[in-house]
Amino acid sequence: MVYDLIVVGGGPAGLSAAVYAGRSILNTLIIEKKFFGGRLKDTAEIVNYPSVISSSGIALVEDFRKHASSYTTNNFIYGTVVDICKDEHEDVFEVKTLRKGTFKAKSVILALGTESRVLGIEGEERFQGQGVSYCATCDANFFSGKDVHILGSGDVALEEADYISKFANHVTIIVLHDDGIVDANETQKRIVFDNPKISFMWNSSLDKIIGEDCVNQIVVKNLKTGEKKTVLSDGVFLFVGLKPQTDIVNGLCKMNSDGFIIVDEKKETSVSGLFAAGDCTHTYLRQVVSAVSDGAVAAVAAERYIRRKEKI
Repeated sequence: MVYDLIVVGGGPAGLSAAVYAGRSILNTLIIEKKFFGGRLKDTAEIVNYPSVISSSGIALVEDFRKHASSYTTNNFIYGTVVDICKDEHEDVFEVKTLRKGTFKAKSVILALGTESRVLGIEGEERFQGQGVSYCATCDANFFSGKDVHILGSGDVALEEADYISKFANHVTIIVLHDDGIVDANETQKRIVFDNPKISFMWNSSLDKIIGEDCVNQIVVKNLKTGEKKTVLSDGVFLFVGLKPQTDIVNGLCKMNSDGFIIVDEKKETSVSGLFAAGDCTHTYLRQVVSAVSDGAVAAVAAERYIRRKEKI
């Protein structure tokens, strides 16, 4: 069997693509590795998606999935994609999974998303799940009444700091920049600066994470003086950068030096018929609204690619 379209990834971009594929009556297979929703499912509160004044990430994901599932031409499976290639002779794509077999399609949309970047800080790997976390929604409640530290000063870091403060006794944000300078929008900056349970360590970096069975101390380095200071900490949340999950297409299509997929205005990659959408692409903005837009564009472009091929 050859599907019209295979969508790899079930986050906002993938589910949006599925909606538009369904509207075009394309026989579509959506393959998700673990949980539908991508990083959105781990977001405590969404306040910047049009028409949604406030919602949890999980609730928004459920709405996306219900919409995509309402089209009878959409088929959903869980599976780990390990390889994608194009059979130039048959002019079809082959998508190989770890345990579900190999599927064929006339076109493929990559909605691979991103994952938290591991920083290589001493103690980071050792204490993952034992005081080191990359997900506030997943783990904040484990730190109820405790003192925690956050590394990062972007929108995500400050949003998560505010959420974690609802559980923790105190939250300290470690920031590389001078006093008062963060990489977040003004609204989020004001919310966090006004929160009495949140403080900052400016001009600082996280040098080491210490503990026995779990985290109990960290070493922070002052970037101006070089001085290192050991402070008590019950846990560390790391929100510094994202890594694209694009290893499975390494060598298949063009990517930038950071591994993000390069696409044109139709979200088509350097391989004809292969499209990419959302956070895994080389893009200026990585938000739910932009991922959804990408998915729509990719699905419409894929449908036109398929119809054009059928006429040849």
